[in-house]
Amino acid sequence: MLNNWVDTLSNLRKSAGLLAKANPKVVTAYRGLNEAQAAATTLDAKTRELISLAVAVTTRCDGCISSHAAAARQAGATQQEVAEALGTAIALNAGAAYVYSVRALEAFDQMESQG
Repeated sequence: MLNNWVDTLSNLRKSAGLLAKANPKVVTAYRGLNEAQAAATTLDAKTRELISLAVAVTTRCDGCISSHAAAARQAGATQQEVAEALGTAIALNAGAAYVYSVRALEAFDQMESQG
């Protein structure tokens, strides 16, 4: 096992109170953003959680992974659905690495004119 994701989620929830106490306005705004998204009606909760889990992988956020894995399971996602959503994240990251490689090479080439 790479991580204990149940503990990660539990620890995140316990520790989040510290940030809420130290910076309540930002945490309130963050919670409002999540509540607004949860109130959207075009995509169902399972689809939103599958997207969120894939995005969590692309942003490399362990807390997000634990939170959205739990929410996806609660929303009724299957292991196969999660695997397919994660396949999309893998494909996107490969694409993003390609695009940013082009950008990095362009930046490197432009530095020639800087001496």
